[in-house]
Amino acid sequence: MTLNKENYFEDKIEDNAVIIKPDQGEKLELNTISITFKVTSEASNDQLGVYEISLPPMCIGAKLHYHRFMDETFIVNEGVLTIQLGNNEYQAGPGTVVYVPRFTSHGFKNDSNETVKLTLIFNPSQKREGFFRGLHKTLNEVPIDPKKYLKLYNKYDSFPVDTSNMIPLRE
Repeated sequence: MTLNKENYFEDKIEDNAVIIKPDQGEKLELNTISITFKVTSEASNDQLGVYEISLPPMCIGAKLHYHRFMDETFIVNEGVLTIQLGNNEYQAGPGTVVYVPRFTSHGFKNDSNETVKLTLIFNPSQKREGFFRGLHKTLNEVPIDPKKYLKLYNKYDSFPVDTSNMIPLRE
């Protein structure tokens, strides 16, 4: 018989912290939207995803959708973000934090003439970087294939409220 030598009464201190400076992180350009990966699924063991988003004037970030397995938090750093929660829209200025728990329909856009910069946090992250990379590829195709877009959305725990109006483009 082998005895388990693990000590259940003492913590094992680890040194796994990550420091990401303002100019660091993988950056993707989705048409006119900029996304910078700060804390990735890999770095956090899929527990947390932190991303910097830059939305140019009159740009849609995402149409109304929800998540089943993750919560999403928006922190507005610059500009005024229009956030849709259900059937209501709110103007979120600098310093505003919007917490969106799973199964809460939401969307976001920039309705202003100024760039909006925000921090987007997913918990757990559900390998969100794959979603952003797939979005980059899908939204750069002409024409955009709605079936492919929906497949990507669903794979990464995103479910449009209205599949006939899910592509983040202004009509």
